[in-house]
Amino acid sequence: MKVLVIGGGGREHALCLALSNDPSVTAVHCAPGNAGIADLATLHPVAATDPAAVADLADSLDADLVVVGPEGPLVAGVADAVRARGIACFGPSAAAAVLEGSKAFAKDVMAAAGVPTAMARVCDDLDEVAAALDAFGAPYVVKDDGLAAGKGVVVTSDREAALAHAKACAGRVVVEEYLDGPEVSLFALTDGQTVVPLQPAQDFKRVGDGDSGPNTGGMGAYSPLPWAPADLVEQVTARVLQPTVDEMRRRGTPFAGLLYAGLALTSRGLRVVEFNARFGDPETQVVLALLRNPLGALLLAAATGELDKAEPLNWHTGSAVTVVVASHNYPGTPRTGDPLSGLDAANALAGVHVIHAGTARNDAGEVVSAGGRVLCVTATGSDLAQARSRAYAGVAALTLDGSHHRTDIALAAERGEITVPG
Repeated sequence: MKVLVIGGGGREHALCLALSNDPSVTAVHCAPGNAGIADLATLHPVAATDPAAVADLADSLDADLVVVGPEGPLVAGVADAVRARGIACFGPSAAAAVLEGSKAFAKDVMAAAGVPTAMARVCDDLDEVAAALDAFGAPYVVKDDGLAAGKGVVVTSDREAALAHAKACAGRVVVEEYLDGPEVSLFALTDGQTVVPLQPAQDFKRVGDGDSGPNTGGMGAYSPLPWAPADLVEQVTARVLQPTVDEMRRRGTPFAGLLYAGLALTSRGLRVVEFNARFGDPETQVVLALLRNPLGALLLAAATGELDKAEPLNWHTGSAVTVVVASHNYPGTPRTGDPLSGLDAANALAGVHVIHAGTARNDAGEVVSAGGRVLCVTATGSDLAQARSRAYAGVAALTLDGSHHRTDIALAAERGEITVPG
């Protein structure tokens, strides 16, 4: 089959890589793509958030499957436009993508479905925010209700900083109780009825070592989680994923695509931190690196309502780690256009694959930085220590002026320092 992937970041490069390794996939196209994706797919200069343009492209390519990567196109209705042309699309409708597009809506769905989550108040002005902050107490958790590319959340013990973040948000904000315990990312494929969970991962949102500094879109990830309860996936499927999918279907807005549950394993039990309506970035890089199943067949089954007939999931043994190399000043306004070197050397290392997240080619044909998160150096190994060592060897082989990365991705897990409360 011919597959068209929408997006141009690290998640989409990882998807294109996995799809290109599927024997049933005869051609991979991507819009708009990046310099790394160009080695795997034919690129098309089409805006990812333009539903009509994406649908026209899929039509012209005679695509058998469209895979929508980022949240923006989903909320804009790209999946609806593609399906209206009779083309299978992996990704929820605009109505279902509101599960990510509005945190207040997600809270309402969870309440109706009996899904455990943090207590929260939806606030429309600063007076309501101040009252909610005082009710929950520090540490304060303030979230932009809408899409914010993973950077719309502030967790702080500084009340003034919490108020300032709320003031900076465009509209409504959600103030929540603070959840203790380690966080987990769990993806699930769903066709609106059947739910197939993938392997759990953990990502690192703060920009600096030791979880210091502001939130980012993600600075690294690893999978699987050696410290997680043995029945975690079964628990989350039964208590979170299936009830949410059932509730969305009951409301007349079935959710078909990738349901991402951000979780906290707290002293009071499992809690949902947030839902996303697409593969997470950079967790996709490590989860797909360990998946044995052909990805195209799985995504097509989800897109066509036949996930119950898909082959059971099969995973490589060992671990995967990805480390994000970010451009100068990220997560502020990043500097772009800096040349990258060492890509071939890094890719030649055992178990290493450099995923491009924000790259392009300049007029001289050089690969240059084109975003905040530039590369995701992803490595597999027989265990977490080997995967981690290989990933950082890959980072060391690269040169990008002014770049920075965390040095502690998966370190606590490797040392056995993560525990689940209770």
